[in-house]
Amino acid sequence: MSTVVIFGSFAIGQLTQKEADDVMEQLLEYGVNHIDVAPSYHDAELRLGPWLEKHRDHCFLGCKTLMRTRQDAREELHRSLKRLRVGSFDLYQLHAVTTMEELDKCFAPGGAVEALLEARDEGLTRYVGITSHGLQAPAVELTALERFDFDSVLFPLNFKLWSDPTYRQDTTALLQVTSERDVGTMIIKTFARGPWGEQKQRYHTWYEPFDEAESIERALRFTLSQPVTGAISAGDAQLLPMILDAAERFQPMSDAEQVDLLATASSYEQIFT
Repeated sequence: MSTVVIFGSFAIGQLTQKEADDVMEQLLEYGVNHIDVAPSYHDAELRLGPWLEKHRDHCFLGCKTLMRTRQDAREELHRSLKRLRVGSFDLYQLHAVTTMEELDKCFAPGGAVEALLEARDEGLTRYVGITSHGLQAPAVELTALERFDFDSVLFPLNFKLWSDPTYRQDTTALLQVTSERDVGTMIIKTFARGPWGEQKQRYHTWYEPFDEAESIERALRFTLSQPVTGAISAGDAQLLPMILDAAERFQPMSDAEQVDLLATASSYEQIFT
């Protein structure tokens, strides 16, 4: 049973330990029970470690590997366990498999999939999953589910992406399969407004995020009105209070509200090329 907001720990990767601890206490106050982390999120694993030593039993912990071979993925998994100060994960995932070629590497003999299955057999993770970024993400993950019974998928979705006919078609097909097979479905980029372009980056996110309470709530309502498990919070702790408040007030969007929101999509630039 996951909270509808999943904490994206990229948000604490560039904070001090004290700042990160304060963020984690805020999550406790809101009852958030699901944490998403990866070794590529700056120092997020190190910042989470002290907190996890005290609260490991109260959260579902998902980690990832960018490695594509069995040996490299296995080594990265053990490094993450050590940095996070935990004995096992709840979920371990292939991270950012963005193309069919990368997917083939993961499934090749000696590929990273073997490391995930070994970790599950050894009790180092309960579940195994896959994450993907970019415009091919739903198609890549649908192919991955045809090859193996992953427990979860993670991919981008927001109203701008949904307005793209091809992306929407691929996402609809993926969500049908995840629903039929009870696959956990986690969403990233819910709060993406567009690329930074030439402007100065005001947040740690690699895209420009929505940063007003009304627009954040609208974006979250749209994502959570789809058949998904939850939305991962934006990668900057400054935005977290507004995201959590929006989740507290969540009400599904009606079909009419979704149509009205999609009509504004042309006003925003796509974050992926």
